[in-house]
Amino acid sequence: MTPQHPHPHTTPHNPTPPPEHTPRDLVGIGIGPSNLSLAALAHPLTELDAVFYDQRPAFHWHPGLLIDGTTVQVPFLADLVTLADPANPWTFLNYLHARDRLYPFYAAERLHIHRAEYDDYCRWVADNLPGLHFRHQIDAVRWNPERDLFEVDHTQLDTDGEAEALGRTYTRNIVLGIGTEPYIPDPLRPLADAPAVPVLHAADYLHHRDTLLTAGHVTIVGTGQSGAEVFLDLLRHRPTGREQLHWLGRTEAFAPRTHSTLGLEHLTPDHTRYFHALTEPVRDRLITTQEHLHKGIHPDTLAAIHDELYRRTLHGGWPDAVLTPGVRVRTAGRIATTKVELHLEHIQQGSRTRLTTDAVVLATGYRERPLDHILAGLDPYLRRDSRDRPRIDPDHRLVLDPSITGSLHIQNAETHTHGIGTPDLGLTAWRSATILNALTGKDTYPLPRRTAFTTFGLEPPQHRIPSARTPRTLTPLTDAIRPHPPTPMTQ
Repeated sequence: MTPQHPHPHTTPHNPTPPPEHTPRDLVGIGIGPSNLSLAALAHPLTELDAVFYDQRPAFHWHPGLLIDGTTVQVPFLADLVTLADPANPWTFLNYLHARDRLYPFYAAERLHIHRAEYDDYCRWVADNLPGLHFRHQIDAVRWNPERDLFEVDHTQLDTDGEAEALGRTYTRNIVLGIGTEPYIPDPLRPLADAPAVPVLHAADYLHHRDTLLTAGHVTIVGTGQSGAEVFLDLLRHRPTGREQLHWLGRTEAFAPRTHSTLGLEHLTPDHTRYFHALTEPVRDRLITTQEHLHKGIHPDTLAAIHDELYRRTLHGGWPDAVLTPGVRVRTAGRIATTKVELHLEHIQQGSRTRLTTDAVVLATGYRERPLDHILAGLDPYLRRDSRDRPRIDPDHRLVLDPSITGSLHIQNAETHTHGIGTPDLGLTAWRSATILNALTGKDTYPLPRRTAFTTFGLEPPQHRIPSARTPRTLTPLTDAIRPHPPTPMTQ
């Protein structure tokens, strides 16, 4: 399905693929929401020849957690492009329009959309954008000093995931957007790696849901949003009085995520710029004190859990469900071949016990994927901080040796330099626009100079309230309604 005709200043551009070994302006590695946003905003830029690679067969966003009824934790305006370019053809509203669902969405009066709907929106963009190449595994990234270009070696995979063809792309610039990976605590890793033991990460929940619904006793480890959603889904679909659920985690309470408007201003470009300007020791300390701003459980989910538990007491008795915060898993092991034994410690009490369970769901979050492997060929050129992490400038560009004339940007792997807003979808479009502005050397996407009422640091008074920017020149109405030839795209 083709997007509706965009605003004249964002007319889609479908460049003819260059001959092999002709250098690209940009290669994107990874096609998650971050680089998909970058591709969508780069699409109308005729001066930028870009291509994107991902080893997966197609785009999917957390498919194991698309539980019925779950919603994205940010408003729908935090789509791939709107907060940088509302007139872009790849907005969520244009997706609804293309699907003939705009009026039902209007009537629903929804601010937070279903998680499955966000996944479908992103796949709509990915299926229609040119220049996206799935089934391409990146093997190496190097700098070629003779050509003053990056070399990106890749392997094209067939439908079975086997190597089909080798290739090399030369490029002036690279953007890494390889995303995060599920985190499994060390005590549980051997069990999670054993195929016969039902110990799995929440990222794979839906793939094993039927098994979990019929398991005798299920334990959920992790007191964040994913743990709450898994617990609620199992609770709703197991018999009253025979729920046999145990939910535990390290945090001291099943606490709500901070949802105040001023608190959410820590997830704005203003705070990102403020955070980056701090010294490294202050940044490292600050990250540990701000977890409540982006972790925790949505209040609506907590209310739904309490309502479901309460409903099960209406005819007497209590549900067979144990909810215990402040607990860590010390060690774990197998009993026979079908059960798991967890050795638990209550952090406040200092007491220890054992829990026997038939299945374990690890809602233990995600970690940034290590960059060492993919950047091994560039290691001599990387500049690192005191903790051996890559140094990253305000434009999300890795600091490299001056002999490298190209740029290497990074998305969703710079928490240590850009703060807790790094993985937040609300900053995705702004970050992509920032990178594109740096690559083009101009304000291709004019960005707001102020985005929060909070002033995060002491600044000279004359800089606190910037003067209003001159409005963008309006397109005459007669030009705005001039028809544009449709762009042929298939769903």
